[in-house]
Amino acid sequence: MERGKMAELESLETAAEHERILREIESTDTACIGPTLRSVYDGEEHGRFMEKLEARIRNHDREIEKMCNFHYQGFVDSITELLKVRGEAQKLKNQVTDTNRKLQNEGKELIIAMEELKQCRLQQRNISATVDKLTLCLPVLEMYSKLREQMKSKRHYPALKTLEHLEHTYLPQVSHYRFCKIMVDNIPKLREEIKEVSMSDLKDFLESIRKHSDKIGETAMKQAQQQRNLDNIVSQHPRISGGKKSKKEVFASSDLEVKNTSPMSEQDSGILDVEDEDEDEEVPGAQDLVDFSPVYRCLHIYSVLGARETFENYYRKQRRKQARLVLQPPSNMHETLDGYRKYFNQIVGFFVVEDHILHTTQGLVNRAYIDELWEMALSKTIAALRTHSSYCSDPSLVLDLKNLIVLFADTLQGYGFPVNQLFDMLLEIQDQYSETLLKKWSGVFRNILDSDNYSPIPVTNEEVYKKIVGQFPFQDAELEKQPFPKKFPFSEFVPKVYNQIKEFIYACLKFSEDLHLSSTEVDDMIRKSTNLLLTRTLSNCLQNVIKRKNVGLTEDARHAAEEEIYTNLNQKIDQFLQLADYDWMAMEPGSKASDYLVDLIGFLRSTFAVFTHLPGKVAQTACMSACKHLSTSLMQLLLEAEVRQLTLGALQQFNLDVEECEQFARSGPVPGFQGDTLQLAFIDLRQLLDLFIQWDWSTYLADYGQPTCKYLRVNPTTALVLLEKMRDTSRKNNVFAQFRKNERDKQKLIDTVAKQLRGLINSHHS
Repeated sequence: MERGKMAELESLETAAEHERILREIESTDTACIGPTLRSVYDGEEHGRFMEKLEARIRNHDREIEKMCNFHYQGFVDSITELLKVRGEAQKLKNQVTDTNRKLQNEGKELIIAMEELKQCRLQQRNISATVDKLTLCLPVLEMYSKLREQMKSKRHYPALKTLEHLEHTYLPQVSHYRFCKIMVDNIPKLREEIKEVSMSDLKDFLESIRKHSDKIGETAMKQAQQQRNLDNIVSQHPRISGGKKSKKEVFASSDLEVKNTSPMSEQDSGILDVEDEDEDEEVPGAQDLVDFSPVYRCLHIYSVLGARETFENYYRKQRRKQARLVLQPPSNMHETLDGYRKYFNQIVGFFVVEDHILHTTQGLVNRAYIDELWEMALSKTIAALRTHSSYCSDPSLVLDLKNLIVLFADTLQGYGFPVNQLFDMLLEIQDQYSETLLKKWSGVFRNILDSDNYSPIPVTNEEVYKKIVGQFPFQDAELEKQPFPKKFPFSEFVPKVYNQIKEFIYACLKFSEDLHLSSTEVDDMIRKSTNLLLTRTLSNCLQNVIKRKNVGLTEDARHAAEEEIYTNLNQKIDQFLQLADYDWMAMEPGSKASDYLVDLIGFLRSTFAVFTHLPGKVAQTACMSACKHLSTSLMQLLLEAEVRQLTLGALQQFNLDVEECEQFARSGPVPGFQGDTLQLAFIDLRQLLDLFIQWDWSTYLADYGQPTCKYLRVNPTTALVLLEKMRDTSRKNNVFAQFRKNERDKQKLIDTVAKQLRGLINSHHS
C-alpha cells in the first residue's frame, strides 16, 4: 500500500518536472535549450516526456489551425488588394523611370556647366591666393636679387645694408616658406662672405700701398720742393707775400683733394697711375694718387658687423709690419744717391698714407699710434743714416745726401711730424762732411806742396803783381816800393793754398744752407772746420814736407794721433751696436749672423785694410782695442737690465753673432798677432755661451775655482743673472709645465743650479 503511494508521488513529481521543462522549452531561446534537454535525458522518464511533448505539439497545431481559419478571408482580401496595388505601382514606376530619364537628359548640360563653373571658381580662388602670396614673396626675391647683384659688383657696404633690410623687414613676413628658411640660414654665410671679400680688398690695398710707397713719397717730396721754391721766390719778392700760404695750409689743402674718400665709393682699390711730370709742371697732391675707398668700406663693414676692434687691430698690425720693412735700408744704399732717395720716398709715402687715414677716419689710427710709429721710424732712420753715411768718402755725395735729408725733413714736417732729431743728426753728418772735405783737401794740399819748388815768386811787371795780390791779399809797403823785377817772400804754394782754403770755406757754407742755423752757429761751424783744416790737415801736409827734410814729428803729437784712432774706432763700433735689434723671446735662431754685426765686421775689415801704412804696433793695438771693446759691449747688451727675459733660441742667435766675431779674429785682419791672441778678446763670451748652450752645469760647478776649469772666465754672478732671465721665460712660456715631467725636471734643475750659484757667490764674498 505504501509502495503504491510512493509510486504515485514519484509519478506526480515527474509529471510536474516534465511540465516545467516544456514551459521552459517554449519560453527559452533555442540557443540555450541544450541544458534543458540534457536534464530530460539524464532522467529515466524520457519516454513519458516524449509523449507529453507530442501531446503539447498537437495542441499547438490545433490552436494554429483555429486561428488560420478565423483570419483566412481577411488574408485572401489582402492578397487581392496587393495584386491591384502591384499593377498601379508598376505604372507609377514606369512613369518615374520615364520622368527620371527625361530629367537626366535635360540636366546633362547643366551638370557639365556646373562642373566647369566649379573648376573656374577653384582656379580663381587659387590664382587669387597665389597673387597674394607672390605679392609678399616678390619683394623678398627682389631684395635678394639686389643683394647678389651688389655683391657681384663688389658693392659690399650697400650689400650689407640690403642684407639688414632683408633680414629684419622682409623675411619675417614670409618666414614659413621653405625658400625663406634657406635664405635665413644663408644670411650668416653672406655676412661672412662680405667680411672676407672686404678684407681681401683691404689686403690688396695694403699690398698696393706697400709697392707704391716710393711713388707716393716721391710725389710728396716734389710737392715739398715746389713749396720751398715758392717760399724762396716770395722771400725775394716781399710785395706778393700777402697771398702766400703756409706750408701746413698747402699740405692740408692737398689732403682734402682726395679721390673717392666716400665710404660708399665702389672703385677698385690701388694706386692711380700718374705719369712723371716735368719740373715746371704742377705736381699732383700726394693724396691724389691713392684710392682709400677699400679702407673706408672695410672699416664701415666691420663696424656694422660689430667687429671694428678686430679690424683696427689687424690694420695697425699689418701697417707696423710694413713700417719695419720700409725702415729696413738696402745694404748698398750708401753707394748712390738714388739708394737714399728711394729709402726716403718709401718712408714719406708710408707716413703720408697714415696721416691721411688719421684725418679721414674716426679712430682707425690715433695720434698716439702715429707718434709711436714715427718715434720708431725716426730712431731706425737716424741709425741707418749714421751707419751708411759713414761709408761715404765723396763730399759731393755727402752734400747731396744732406740736401735730400733736408727735403725729407721738410716734407714730413709739413705733415706735422717733429723732425728736430733729423736736423741734429745732420750736424753729426756735417762733422763727417768736414772729415771728407779735410781728406779731399789733404790730397789737394799734397799735390800743391809736391809740385812746388819752394822758391820766391818772381814778378816782372805790374799786371802779374796785381794778379798775385788779387789771389792772395799780401801787403808789404817795402815790396811795393821795389822796382820790377822783384820777388814775393813766399813760393807759389802760398796763394794756391789760400785759394783752396777759400774753396773749403765755400764748401762748408754749402752744407749749412737750409739747416735753420743762426749766423753765429754757422760762423762757429765754419770756424771749427777751418781750424781743423789749418791745424790738422795743412799742418800734417807741411810736417810731411818737413819730415822729408829729416825733421821728425814730436812724440806727444804721435801719441795723441794714436789715441784718436782708438777712440774714433770704438765710437764707430758703438754706432753699429745701436742698430742691434734682438728678439730675446725668439723660439728658434736665424740661419745667419745679424745684419748689423755683418755690417760692423765689414767695416772693421775695410778699416784695418787701410792701416797697413801705420806702424805695426799701432795697427795691432787698434785691432785688439776694437775687439775687446766689441766683446765688452756685446756682454753688456746680453746682461743689461732692460732684457728681463730671453730664450735659448735668442741665445743661439747671439752665439751666431759671437762666432762671426771669432771668425773675424781668426782671419788675421792685422798681421803680427801670434796664435789665437786676438780670439782671446772674446773668450769671456765664448765660455759663457758654451756653458748655457751645452747646459754643462755639472762640469762648471764641479771644477769651479780650479786653474784648469773649462769655464774659468765665467763669473758665477754673470751666470746667475743670465740664468734668471732664462728661468723667467721658462715659467711664463710653460703654463702647463707642472703637468709635464720634462718641464718639471728642467725647472727643478734651473732652481738647483741657481741655488748653487748663489752659494758660490756668497762663499766668494765671505
